[in-house]
Amino acid sequence: MPIIESTYNPSFYFKNAHFNTIYKTLFHKSTINFKRERILTPDNDFLDLDFSTVNSNILVIAMHGLEGSSQSKYIISVVNYLNSNNIDCVAVNFRGCSGEDNNHLFSYNSGKTDDVGYIVQHIISNYNYKNIILLGYSMGGNITLKYLGESSFLPSEIKGAIGISVPCDLKGSSYALSSWQNSVYMNRFLKTLKEKTFLKLRKFPKNNIHKEKVLNAKNFQDFDDAVTAPLFGYKNAEDYWVKCSSKQFIPAIKKPTLLINALDDSFLSKSCFPLDEAKNHTYFNLETPRYGGHVGFNSFVFKKKIFWSENRILEFINHIIS
Repeated sequence: MPIIESTYNPSFYFKNAHFNTIYKTLFHKSTINFKRERILTPDNDFLDLDFSTVNSNILVIAMHGLEGSSQSKYIISVVNYLNSNNIDCVAVNFRGCSGEDNNHLFSYNSGKTDDVGYIVQHIISNYNYKNIILLGYSMGGNITLKYLGESSFLPSEIKGAIGISVPCDLKGSSYALSSWQNSVYMNRFLKTLKEKTFLKLRKFPKNNIHKEKVLNAKNFQDFDDAVTAPLFGYKNAEDYWVKCSSKQFIPAIKKPTLLINALDDSFLSKSCFPLDEAKNHTYFNLETPRYGGHVGFNSFVFKKKIFWSENRILEFINHIIS
């Protein structure tokens, strides 16, 4: 498919990438009443799914980013918007992200797609949805694209997918986030990641994690070397990044898919824009707005909020289903 020319043209303030990135987190006031369902995984763990339904025959499975949850403002925003347009949603909480720690020393990572498979099979087995759309933000988008491309068989109920602000080259994104301009974001991520890690180490005193390395981690390479790689069986951070980056799986995607990555997204390196992969792809569509920040895409017109990305998601869903 050709690379899509974007219609996103925000008001003045949202042409600042950092303001666009933090706006929903700081100022989005909407709430939602989810109905929680817990499903058990084959390895004796659990995943908490938060449903918000309006009696639709379409279900969007929404997946959050790193250290997010179903309570992330961008998840609440898109679920409310899709519900108002007669589409059911379920917001995934990856392991350890629902407010309750999971059962194992390990939890989630940017390439752990087996949990998506469990969720999809649970929904197909227990609900009557014939039209399922996968929606992933940031890390959740990387998991979504990887799942689509690595699976030799996908259920026919999955009609397509959308990724927003996806770091599809984990190495490039990790280096980008290590730059000085992203120090606030990096410190915030590391704060909660370290807190969760030390909680795990207290619960599981027999482990292969070096506490000093965790404590001294200054960026994702340090943290993934110290925690992610040993917990999930990778040689080191680079091995993890190489094997879990979704970019390499894009050529094998065979469901209609839209990726929206803003050119001013400070979380993304140039390698996170799969231009070559999109040019001659039958199913994969790439949209690269000039502005948007990271999971931002906000705007105002005469004090009225414009939910551009939410509406763009709805447009693509309607395109797929029709």
